[in-house]
Amino acid sequence: MARICQITGKTAMVGNNVSKSKTRTKRRFEVNLFDKRYFLPEENRWINLRVSASGIRFINKKGLKNALNEAKSKGFITSY
Repeated sequence: MARICQITGKTAMVGNNVSKSKTRTKRRFEVNLFDKRYFLPEENRWINLRVSASGIRFINKKGLKNALNEAKSKGFITSY
């Protein structure tokens, strides 16, 4: 499974490691992902999501149903 947040669509970024001598080598900044289980009361069932820390805060702010609908409209998830 790809390391992509299913709510915000965040993916890994590419940057540089910079040593003391200023030598630059490529590195990846990975997304802070969690496998979370949420209860969807409208459908009376549990769903499993792979969300980032900012995605968890977004769900807490907007609500699970609104966050899922927004992620579906942006194409981050196909179904839930």
